[in-house]
Amino acid sequence: MDTSFDIQMMARALQLARRGQYSATPNPSVGCVLVRDGRVIGEGFTCPAGGNHAEIEALCDAGDAVGSTAYVTLEPCSHQGKTGPCSAALIQAGVTRVVVALADPNPLVLGAGLEQLRAAGIAVECGLLESEARRVIPGFIARMSRGRGRVRAKLAMSLDGRTAMASGESQWITGSAARRDVQRLRAMSCAIVTGVGTVLADDCALTVRPQELGLSREATRLASGRQPMRVVLDSRLQTPADAKVLDGAAPTLLCHDETVAVPAAIAASAVGRLALPRGDSGLDLQGLMKYLAAQQYNEILVESGPRLAGALLQAGLLDELIVYMAPALLGDRARPLLELPLDKMADKVQLQWEDVRKVGTDWCFTAIPVRSS
Repeated sequence: MDTSFDIQMMARALQLARRGQYSATPNPSVGCVLVRDGRVIGEGFTCPAGGNHAEIEALCDAGDAVGSTAYVTLEPCSHQGKTGPCSAALIQAGVTRVVVALADPNPLVLGAGLEQLRAAGIAVECGLLESEARRVIPGFIARMSRGRGRVRAKLAMSLDGRTAMASGESQWITGSAARRDVQRLRAMSCAIVTGVGTVLADDCALTVRPQELGLSREATRLASGRQPMRVVLDSRLQTPADAKVLDGAAPTLLCHDETVAVPAAIAASAVGRLALPRGDSGLDLQGLMKYLAAQQYNEILVESGPRLAGALLQAGLLDELIVYMAPALLGDRARPLLELPLDKMADKVQLQWEDVRKVGTDWCFTAIPVRSS
């Protein structure tokens, strides 16, 4: 275990796993490499939902896997879903050793796959490059371990921390490279959440535009295979019938106050609706996240104004802030990054830096809210 060759092969499996990040949902994106006599004989990564898992793809690629070692980024599944159990397939194929990066947090698996392999006489090792494997599927791990996926807010601001003019005008603060970066964030997401205020101000489409991704041909093809769910928080159902989010280019869910009457035009449309209770600060955000988790959504991207983003942060529902900063000033009358009614320094929200990088003419900051213990 942990030989340089093992590390090299698991690193290759992780490369494969990343190739499925745009298409594997709701399954975790997994990579698998089959090796015999020091030579790679098969590779695979998770196909779109309903298709083969990584292990099956690698076995098909190999043809004959007898006596081989399988390097897998996540514990092989042991239960029957839309496809058969991968642990049984590895056993049947005659694999003699399995090296796994991460045990599956799914309660339906949770070590059972490893035990099946060991019971069949296969040498099993787990934990190689585990931290790297976790970074490939954070949303899936979050949903399995705590009951909701990873929630990230994408925000764009000027150097003085403003997101829009007082009138609501906001296009475009950042440059084309940052907007291309956002397209990739959308493509990796299961749902994109916004508020009706953003819809009314920008008439945003919130779709993935393949031609703007700037990815390889294969990645673009995989990313083009689905559109994330557009989720609009619209308590009074004010979304216009001709709004782009209702154009059918992607599925849409309108979340509204459970006491509000549904307009006939919306009731007759194919748009999904979710009635939520309303509290003092708006619709039940905890209830929304519980619903999205039930739909098996691992990655949730928030593209909204300062009010909704601030409410999610205050509710403890934001796992990550991705802030694009443009080299521009919008002035003190422009709108703030977040609506956070804080009065004392002791109330400040502490963040932990995860990443800082230059994107075209802009900078992208990624930070994680520090939860108080």
